[in-house]
Amino acid sequence: MGRFLGIDASTQSLTALVMEDTTARIEAQVSVNFGRDLPRYGVPNGFTRGEGGAVLADPLMWLEGLDLCLERLRERTDMGQIVAIGGAGQQHGTVYLSADGLKRLGHLSLPHVDMAGGFSRPLSPIWMDQSTTHQCREIEAALGGALEVCRRSGSVAIERFSGPQIRRFAQTEPAAYTETARVHLVSSFMASVLAGMDAPIDRGDGAGMNLLNLETWDWDEPLLAATAAGLRARLPRVVPSDTVLGPVAPWLVRRHGFSPSAMVVAFTGDNPASLVGMGDCLPHERLISLGTSDTIFGRQDTARPDPGGCGHLFGHPLGGTMALQCFVNGSLARERVREALGMDWEAFSDAVMAEPAGNDGFQLLPFFEPEISPRIPAGVRSLGGPKGGWEHSAASARACVEGQILNIRLQSRWIGAAPRCLYLTGGASANQAIAQTVADVFQAPVHRISSTESVAMGGAVLAAMAVGSDVAPLRERL
Repeated sequence: MGRFLGIDASTQSLTALVMEDTTARIEAQVSVNFGRDLPRYGVPNGFTRGEGGAVLADPLMWLEGLDLCLERLRERTDMGQIVAIGGAGQQHGTVYLSADGLKRLGHLSLPHVDMAGGFSRPLSPIWMDQSTTHQCREIEAALGGALEVCRRSGSVAIERFSGPQIRRFAQTEPAAYTETARVHLVSSFMASVLAGMDAPIDRGDGAGMNLLNLETWDWDEPLLAATAAGLRARLPRVVPSDTVLGPVAPWLVRRHGFSPSAMVVAFTGDNPASLVGMGDCLPHERLISLGTSDTIFGRQDTARPDPGGCGHLFGHPLGGTMALQCFVNGSLARERVREALGMDWEAFSDAVMAEPAGNDGFQLLPFFEPEISPRIPAGVRSLGGPKGGWEHSAASARACVEGQILNIRLQSRWIGAAPRCLYLTGGASANQAIAQTVADVFQAPVHRISSTESVAMGGAVLAAMAVGSDVAPLRERL
């Protein structure tokens, strides 16, 4: 029986879990919350805000969090029994190493100490960054339009994506960009530290950069040229997600008791890892996460970008592509409607279930925040057969939930044929009324998944598969 370590380097925390391969049982699990456990960085939520909408994080904090997490983990499991390490990082964030920093990767003893001063850009922009609108428009203009960027990379130029981040850095800090020897993603940077080498970028996370061509699975030359001079030389190579990088770095053996034969597998992005960790999805299935924002995932055998430019394609760790579309107005919007109706959650759910499917034509689009699927400004919209003002009618509860789910179905049709089965996760998936509405709207059976650490679990599963372990079938873990 083998044990496999999965790591999730997320925005606010770092999580590690150890999985047994033949049963997929979680043997041990620990987390480090950056704000609570590493207060000296002064970032309660794991990031800081800069000028012009920039959102940044300290890569040294991630490294100290990694070391602390492994320290906690070795109190709960025999690290020497771990066969391989896999994992994921928050997508789109970029890490900038100098030539000296690149060399240091092979000589680490305590990463957060040894890597200090090894960055050409001390703070890393992350997925929340909104400072690159101008750069996005420049990239699109150079390629002949937003949809051409989408056709090549799987997404239109997006502020939070890596390519626009890199372009802004090259424009605003040209001297520091010149000193940059390598631009890593969060995922490939963490893998580099664990393997003690300059790790490649996997296809899953690489596709979230506005730089990777989804036909060739290599860097796209026109996109590179539109982003920054000399960028190809500064990027790692691109590899499949099941690539074994080599044995763990010596510091892991000395400091945390890993076996020298334990392997490190290429890290991927948190969204691709999560899809694997929640059981994967066949092309005729969809996975919907109902959280602060709502997200729908789907698997594609052949890349088909969203012609409307609202959805995204990433490389699927198990082959082909995975489609993802995000809806800003999710659980917080449902909560605002509930509060406006003066209901608790039980009454809100009862109201949803009391009304017929279709709600006699009365629907709401509760867009309290500017929506990105579709891209329209904030404003609650009432649609069809009124049953009184939405803020007064109990039917508004059904209208809110049904309108949200209808929007998800309509906006995600580009992913492929109508799903024959759906899997729900996220906090709101526990609500029977909301789950039943999903089934009504999609006219498909719905299954709910309880998976609180799907990203780290996905990393562990991918590590096991990469080294040829007899890992339990993904579907058995649902």
